[in-house]
Amino acid sequence: MTGWESNPSIVALGGGHGLYATLTAVRRLTRKICAVVTVADDGGSSGRLRAELGVLPPGDLRMALAALAADADGVWTQTVQHRFGGTGALAGHSVGNLIVAGLTEVLGDPVAALDEVAKMLRVTGRVLPMSPIALDIEADVSGLEADPRVSRCIRGQVAIATTPGKVRRVRLIPSDPPASPEATSAIEHADVVVLGPGSWFTSVIPHVLVPELREALVYTRARKVLVLNLAAEPGETAGFSAERHLHVLSQHAPEFVVDDVLVDSGSVPEGREREHVARAAEQLRARVTFSDVAEAGTARHHPGKLAAALDQVIRQPRPQMAGLRVEGRHMGQDVRSGLGGKERVPWR
Repeated sequence: MTGWESNPSIVALGGGHGLYATLTAVRRLTRKICAVVTVADDGGSSGRLRAELGVLPPGDLRMALAALAADADGVWTQTVQHRFGGTGALAGHSVGNLIVAGLTEVLGDPVAALDEVAKMLRVTGRVLPMSPIALDIEADVSGLEADPRVSRCIRGQVAIATTPGKVRRVRLIPSDPPASPEATSAIEHADVVVLGPGSWFTSVIPHVLVPELREALVYTRARKVLVLNLAAEPGETAGFSAERHLHVLSQHAPEFVVDDVLVDSGSVPEGREREHVARAAEQLRARVTFSDVAEAGTARHHPGKLAAALDQVIRQPRPQMAGLRVEGRHMGQDVRSGLGGKERVPWR
């Protein structure tokens, strides 16, 4: 590849270890990276700082910064990731979480705080919160009552991620939160957008529940790639097939479509199960690619394998201009106006 195509602008959305895996992969493909991170964590160090200081939960943001740091094994990256031991007030806190929280108070702006930490770590690209305010997640969960048909409403990312019931649907509180303007701009101007892997209901789906973020994802000319998890997670997606992951995403945002769905070949056997995944992907108007992306003996994505698979996917001719279609219509003047009159050149 030549010219700008050799260094595409890639936006990766998610949170936690799933986003960390994506970022460590895409940094092998380009230096133009923007991470858009969920801000609904209410557990551990992040939850404590959020409750005590009123700041965005910094944990997932810190992990994204570490994933893009110039020296992954350098002393500053290790220090940012270091978690205090002991039994005192600092026990369990990550140094990086405290730095991000402190800079946010000093500068009065979480994005400015993240940019400062990025300078310190010599980060490749940029890390942004998906919303400038901390969010809560609420879920309808069945299987917690004697009658399996009865659903109970539970609230909080940790409660949802660890529930023994079956999550049916999630929503954000507030229901109409603002998106970070920098995040929507990055999506609108990206060449490639990658969503997933990660905790499906608490790290992936929340991105399509923020109205302005969902609108940017629907109308962007970027090539959109959805990376599926290697396996169902205990708690929120226990018992979910790959097909089910696609169905619930489509149910939460019917207008959201993607170009490609990337699935680990070892997690879905050949035959009928792959046919089911392909049919589910049709709801998202996507083409499915099966590739070995797992780290041997683990339930984690291998950065090198994931990078190679993503590179192969985005080099292929685009299956369709999925991001420009809403209810079967191509992007018109009304959409172009919403993007400031700019028309992006697609990846291929």
